[in-house]
Amino acid sequence: MFVNRDLDVEVTVVGAGPVGLVLAAELALAGVSVQVLERRDAPDPAMRAQSVNVPTAEALDRRGLLPAAEAIQRETLRRVGPFGGPSPDGVLRFTGHFAGLPLDPGLVDWSDPDLAAHTAVEGARMVPQPRLEALLAEHAVRLGATVRRGVEVTALEDTGDGVLVGTTAGPLRTGRLVGCDGGHSAVRRLAGIAFPGTAPEITGYQAVVDVADPENLADGWSWSPRGAYRYGPQPGRVATVEFDGGPADRTAPVTLDDVQASLRRVSGTDVTLTALRATPTRWTDNTRQAAAYRAGRVFLAGDAAHVHPPFGGQGLNLGVGDAMNLGWKLAAVVRGRAREDLLDTYDAERRPVGAWVLDWTRAQTGLLRGDPKSAALREVVTGLLGTRDGTTYAVKAVSGVTQRVDLPGDHPLTGRYVPDLRLSDGSRLADHAHDGGFLLLDRTPEGAFAAPAAGRVRVVRDDGTGVMGLLVRPDGVVAWASDTTDPAGLEASLDRWAGEGR
Repeated sequence: MFVNRDLDVEVTVVGAGPVGLVLAAELALAGVSVQVLERRDAPDPAMRAQSVNVPTAEALDRRGLLPAAEAIQRETLRRVGPFGGPSPDGVLRFTGHFAGLPLDPGLVDWSDPDLAAHTAVEGARMVPQPRLEALLAEHAVRLGATVRRGVEVTALEDTGDGVLVGTTAGPLRTGRLVGCDGGHSAVRRLAGIAFPGTAPEITGYQAVVDVADPENLADGWSWSPRGAYRYGPQPGRVATVEFDGGPADRTAPVTLDDVQASLRRVSGTDVTLTALRATPTRWTDNTRQAAAYRAGRVFLAGDAAHVHPPFGGQGLNLGVGDAMNLGWKLAAVVRGRAREDLLDTYDAERRPVGAWVLDWTRAQTGLLRGDPKSAALREVVTGLLGTRDGTTYAVKAVSGVTQRVDLPGDHPLTGRYVPDLRLSDGSRLADHAHDGGFLLLDRTPEGAFAAPAAGRVRVVRDDGTGVMGLLVRPDGVVAWASDTTDPAGLEASLDRWAGEGR
C-alpha cells in the first residue's frame, strides 16, 4: 500500500520554466523537499517575454534577487538599447503597448498613488525570459531543489495520500504534483481537468533578424487588411500577426522563410530577411482557462492553468503570481502548519486574476484586426491612450499594481501587494522578507501589534509614519492593515493565514 513514508519527494513540480522554478524555490525555502521534472534536455532559448511586471519584480526583490535582476536589465539595455522612454522626471521607464498602440511614459501620472507606492523595482523590469530562467534555476538549486531535465511525465494516479507518477525515467511517488508544464500540459490532461475557452484566430511570429532592405519596413506597429507587424524597437526585431485561423502545427520549427513570408504578407512588400539572430517563436491567440486549478493532490500553475496571446508579457507574470500564491500555502500544509482547506484559496484567489488577463488580451485581438470596424475602434482607443488618464489607467493595469485579492477587512491596502516601504533604520520592508515568511510591521509606540504575533511571524518594529501596522503574507499580499493602534482583526488574520507560524 502507498504510504507517506515511501515518498520519493514531498512535492514534484513538472516544468522548469519561470513558474516551475519560482514554485520550487518557494517550497525549498520553506523546508519542503522538491524536485522539478523538465522534458527538455536544456533550457528553451526561444524569444518569449522580454520584461516582468511590478509584482514579479517585487517578488524577486523580496527574495534578495533584485541586484541580480538589475544587473540583467543594465546588460540588456546596453545590448539592445532602451525599450521605453523618459517620463517627466527624466527616469527611463518601460510602459509597453496595448494592441500595438504605444503607452507614452511622458503621459503617465507617475504620482498616482498606485504607481508611486511601487518604485523600488524600476531598475529590474527589463529581464528577458531566458535570463530570468537562468537566475531562477540557480536560486532554486541553491535552496535545495533538484532539477531533472530530459524527464517526461507519462501517467499519474492520485492515491489520496500521495501521487504515483509515471515518467520516462521510471515511476516515482510524490506527496503533491504541480503541473507548470505549459499550455499543452501533460499533467492537466492526465488529471482529466477540462480546458475551456476560445479557439485561435491568429498566427503570430517573433524573431530577431538581419534585414537586407529595412527601408521597406515602417518603424513601430503597422496595420494592413492581412493583419499587423512591428519592426523594432531593438535592431532587427520583428513581430507579425495574421488572422488566418491559427497554424496547422504550432509546434513545427520556425524557419527564416516562415518569418519572411509572414512579414511580406502583412507588410505588402517584398522585404528580404537574410539571417535569424535569435530562436524565433510562433504563437496564437488561443485563450483558455482550466476548469479547476486543483484536483485533489494535483495542481496547475502558469500556462498549464491558462493560455492567451502574449501581448504585454502578461503570461509569465500571471504564472509567477500563481507560483508565489501556491508556494507558501502548499508548504504550510505539507509541513503541518496549516489545514488542508488553505489550498482551496489558491484557486479562489488566482482564478479572477487569470480571467481578467484573458479578457485583457482578447480585447487586444479585436483591435489588431485589419477590417474597417477594428480600424475605427483603434482610432477611438488611440485617442483615449493619448490622454493622461487613459495612459495612466492602461499602464497601471499592465504593470499589475492594481491587482487585488478579495480578503476580509476595510483598509484600502488589504488584499493588495504591499507597497515599497522604507523604514526609519534605512532598510526597506522587502529586505526583511528574504526568508519567505510572514512579516508584521508594527509602528505603534508600545508594540501593540507585536504581542498577538509573538512566536508566530517575524515582527519588524519601526517608528516611521504612515500606516501603523501591516501583516504581509509570503506572496507579498497584505492580509491585514491598520492606520491606528487598534489591533482589531489582527488575531483573526493571523489565525486564518499564519497558523502556528514558521
